[in-house]
Amino acid sequence: MTIFNLGSINVDHVYQVPRIPALGETLASTDYAQGLGGKGANLSVAAAKAGGRVVHVGAVGEGAERVLAELEGYGVGLEHVARREGPTGHAVITVDAGGENAIVLLPGANMTIAGEEVAAALGAAQAGDIFVTQNETNGQEDAAARASAAGLRVCYCAAPFEAGAVSAMLPHADLLILNAVEAAQLQEATGRAPDALGVADVIVTRGAEGVTWYGPEGAAEFSAPKVTARDTTGAGDTFAGYLLAGLDEGQGMEAAIGLALRAAALKVTRPGAAAGIPLRGEVEASPSENK
Repeated sequence: MTIFNLGSINVDHVYQVPRIPALGETLASTDYAQGLGGKGANLSVAAAKAGGRVVHVGAVGEGAERVLAELEGYGVGLEHVARREGPTGHAVITVDAGGENAIVLLPGANMTIAGEEVAAALGAAQAGDIFVTQNETNGQEDAAARASAAGLRVCYCAAPFEAGAVSAMLPHADLLILNAVEAAQLQEATGRAPDALGVADVIVTRGAEGVTWYGPEGAAEFSAPKVTARDTTGAGDTFAGYLLAGLDEGQGMEAAIGLALRAAALKVTRPGAAAGIPLRGEVEASPSENK
């Protein structure tokens, strides 16, 4: 089967700092790296490293050759990534000594994806394939509706969070992934708890505390492996990519969540976004936690 990902492709500029700068403060960076990023690209890389067949649907502008080569090197299909004039999406990321980050994002070409380009990509899909999207591109609702009508399982990662965008996607989603802060924001905006959203499966990620899965039999808690975080950038994308790869290969939700938690825990011990996402063999060799 195939995972079709309508998602962002960014050039990340990552600065190591002693702490996240305060308003008006200037800090000297202790290190700098540039590489592939974007929630969409990170998810595609994670799913591919987990062993999934991934087709990325998106757009890039100028200066994208290096990140496209990196994506392709990880095994992500790029036949439906459009080329545009103007800037490729990029992010400026500061990472503090404890591994926490602050990010400034320029969407760039990520917001120029045409509906007919998405339709062309989904024309190759089969019933039972997975479609996933996030909030760093345009056209999510239309694409999700197309995917659902074609019999794909629709997954929506509700980040960066915007209540209106999430509410519009709920009727099309079979699986919703959001973090604890986003879940609280959505409940405040809609008056509905995660188990009352009308989505078959809702997963709320809670960082080092693990995740809660709201499924057909109610809520189930899963703990995360205990690690010392070095860089949390891309941890949520790693979780989502591994989860979908597990589901796509036929794992049940519990097994796929366990695999994804181990992958995300291993990711935060490594610097960088896509480059820090572990391979499937590394994840399977890592410690696990029981539900």
